[in-house]
Amino acid sequence: MMFRRNASCFIRIFVAVVMCSGYTRPVSVTEALTVGRVHEAEEATAVDLGALLDAGDGAVVTLLAGDNTQLVAHRAILAARSAVFAGMLRHLTIEASSSQLALSDIEGPVLRQVLAHLYTLQPPQLPSMAPQLLVAADQYGLSVLKVQCEQQVAAQLSVETASATGVLAIRHSANMLKQAAVSFIKAHLLSVMATQGWDEAVVNDPQTFMELVHLIAETPTDASTPSAAESGTGPSSQLHSGHSDDGWSPATAVPPTTPQATPQPDDAAVSHLRNLSGDMKGEMLIAAAKDGSVSKVRTLLAVGADVEAKDENKRTALHWAAAMGHGEVAAHLLEVGAGVNARDRWQNTPLHLAAWKGHAAVVRLLAASSADHNARDQSGSTPLHDAARRGRAEAAAALLEAGADREDRNYGGDTPLDLAERNNHQSLIDILRSS
Repeated sequence: MMFRRNASCFIRIFVAVVMCSGYTRPVSVTEALTVGRVHEAEEATAVDLGALLDAGDGAVVTLLAGDNTQLVAHRAILAARSAVFAGMLRHLTIEASSSQLALSDIEGPVLRQVLAHLYTLQPPQLPSMAPQLLVAADQYGLSVLKVQCEQQVAAQLSVETASATGVLAIRHSANMLKQAAVSFIKAHLLSVMATQGWDEAVVNDPQTFMELVHLIAETPTDASTPSAAESGTGPSSQLHSGHSDDGWSPATAVPPTTPQATPQPDDAAVSHLRNLSGDMKGEMLIAAAKDGSVSKVRTLLAVGADVEAKDENKRTALHWAAAMGHGEVAAHLLEVGAGVNARDRWQNTPLHLAAWKGHAAVVRLLAASSADHNARDQSGSTPLHDAARRGRAEAAAALLEAGADREDRNYGGDTPLDLAERNNHQSLIDILRSS
């Protein structure tokens, strides 16, 4: 009974706050789409309040922030405002003895502001917290709050914050803020480049920084495959071949095209890259190869990045281009002298990785560039072994056309046909048995 009285009191207070705060007034934004989203959210308010009145026991949930701050909110409000919260709440039953939702990736002050928005739909009252709120809004699918935060962050742009703002906008697909940051940086380029924020952006997130640099330099959009959201940290030695699906994002091989001459950048922003350390340039080159960005690869090579730079697993940019199926990037790397038979920590060549992932176009490109089609990794497997094990029929056919030995045995005594039969890859069995 005490809980019911407290809940009823809470609802009455909430309704009074809503009425006094002008809850039906649309949020002031310039985009028509955003205004529409606000109207939709406001129309749902009556439904939300009805759910609160009927919920009874279990209507509220305790939210535990990363700094151990505890805040109480209504399930119905959370679920109605955010599909992400709705999904999380499905795992908490009303009958559970402890109705607590841990949100370790958000701090108490930020969570408090998020809840204030969920109940009122008003813009954040603390503009200084807008960057953190934008991250939370993106993470929890709060589109109206995200646009409101974009506007507040854009209004606070300065030479000290512009670089970090640009990186933030790119990370969280905040397009309006991204355009504002890029325009601001272009208008104050030398001043922005002289700040500590510019250098910190380079060190903290070189991959996103490169994208920001290209936006500033107005580099044409690449036709190659964009980056995957997560590319992983590299494969393990699974199946005795130094390969694993972990960390590999599927990508369609891009047919190699005639590489164009590498442009010599003279834009001030790109020229700044020349002053980076060799290690940093190498890391950025490998990241660009993972993304399949030809323009980024060309720019980095033009400012002195080492085409043979290696990551922690001794993988070069060509290893990654081959593994991800980025044929145009691989073609350009080969043109400037990338080692076609370079070895990673598991003795895989780029051809091993292209065969393992089934990127037949890249297999043909590497084979035509004098790749060793019978190279052995640390388990004695050749690229044809890898294609046979994984059922990569087109890649296997390309290897056989290049002269790969179908009778070769790995250190376990298996031929490619043995592996195809063991894994029931009938198309590979047919290919390997044919004369």
